[in-house]
Amino acid sequence: MHRPHNKHKWGLRFHVAITAALAFMTLSGLFRYWSHNIVSFRDNEGGAESTSRAAFIGTTNGPHEINLLARKIAYLQGMLGRSMQKNVDIPNSDCGVQLKAERLNHSNLLIEIVWNLDKMLEIIQSTSNLKQGHDGIEIKELKSDSKPEPNSEPELQPEEDEEEDEENGSLHTSMFHSSELKKYTEPKENRHGRKNFMGAMAAYPTVGLACISDSLKAEQYMLYNVSGMCPDDWPVAQELMVQGCDPPPRRRCLAARPQGRGRSRVTPRLPVLSALWSLPDDGSLRWTHYKCKGFACLTSKNITNRGFHKCAECFNLEAHESMRWIANNNNTAEFSVYEVLSLKAPGEIKIGLDFSPGTGTFAALMRSRNVTIATATLNLGAPFNEMIALRGLIPLYISVNQRLPFFDNTLDIIHTTLFLDGWIDVEFLEFIVFDWDRVLRPGGLLWIDRFFCSEKDVKEYIAVFEKLRYAKLLWTVEPKLDKNGGEVFLSAVLEKTVNT
Repeated sequence: MHRPHNKHKWGLRFHVAITAALAFMTLSGLFRYWSHNIVSFRDNEGGAESTSRAAFIGTTNGPHEINLLARKIAYLQGMLGRSMQKNVDIPNSDCGVQLKAERLNHSNLLIEIVWNLDKMLEIIQSTSNLKQGHDGIEIKELKSDSKPEPNSEPELQPEEDEEEDEENGSLHTSMFHSSELKKYTEPKENRHGRKNFMGAMAAYPTVGLACISDSLKAEQYMLYNVSGMCPDDWPVAQELMVQGCDPPPRRRCLAARPQGRGRSRVTPRLPVLSALWSLPDDGSLRWTHYKCKGFACLTSKNITNRGFHKCAECFNLEAHESMRWIANNNNTAEFSVYEVLSLKAPGEIKIGLDFSPGTGTFAALMRSRNVTIATATLNLGAPFNEMIALRGLIPLYISVNQRLPFFDNTLDIIHTTLFLDGWIDVEFLEFIVFDWDRVLRPGGLLWIDRFFCSEKDVKEYIAVFEKLRYAKLLWTVEPKLDKNGGEVFLSAVLEKTVNT
């Protein structure tokens, strides 16, 4: 007789065992790092030993280790959260009475562990008495049940290898298990002990925060043969970026090549002017991870599932893309490039950014008007970045999570459409638009192109843009016709003022 819940029962028990092992290893590591910094004191009168809860004394290493402990706790909490989610994901219909009881006990156990981790984190934070000294942060003696004797000495000292790691600033690498990931993230001291051209004594390779808090995917990404060919796994890197591991770590391997044509595997490129409005050869890129395996598929109207839905017609350059931002087609929520550029003196707009899903058509139109535009987008189901580059334009492969890689007050225009919409958290949107303000020069234009959201939320989103205190040069709110009045478009061209 088939019992559909057996696989869930054994899967749950296996997951409980893995979670328990991870909890034990992580808590063991926490105890080891914690115990190395506990100072034991002898009571000369009674001979009893009293231990301060954590006495990081007079060094700048204390805050670093406190941060390490906090990160380890956060990592374990994340693992427990995923374990709880796996427990919840088992359908009740597939569970017998015994399995339902096991699920309940499992959830209660995980909640108790998480609660105790929170208490541990509170102890770490509440007992730390930080004092800013002349040489940096100084950790003074922390509270204890009994005061240490004036001449008492610590009985436990940090291990030599940990001291060396701290001096090199690489103690955070203990969060990773992959040797290649550790090698990448540890600081690289300059040769001959000299400062580099940036004024630093070492290089500090960076990874996104989520690379540390959830390192499993990052560890997977760093499994490759050094100096060999990289795995054809760019979707793994993109998933890391989307989940907050942005930027992902660099690798020491050769990138997978486009499929090419013939024995030479070299595909001729189109001339610059032709490339702007012509589809390239299929051999110009790799199609391994796309549902479509050629540009004919991407432009076909007979194929319903092409692997992407944003910018559904943006590979159809002649029939669709060539008319965008030129003729409104009775779409009153869309401004034309003529309308926007006429707001400034000729030649005043020279360089900018387009933060939108697409194939670079906005940049192509602006290029014909002597404006250079970098297009920031991801490959969400189709080769958007490859297509932008093959058109002779500038692709910027970053996610919305990342701070823009431009210096302050350098761009003349920022354009965004059909990307930051009603799904986005209001506070997160504030961080994004204020970063746009950082890179946009005074007098520059912020073009919000058909930002759509539910009608009840539009005032809240408008309030975010109004916090910039920009001048409203063009502004309209129109109903989104395909939603029967349930959603609206907001389009605006705002000018960054010289004085706030």
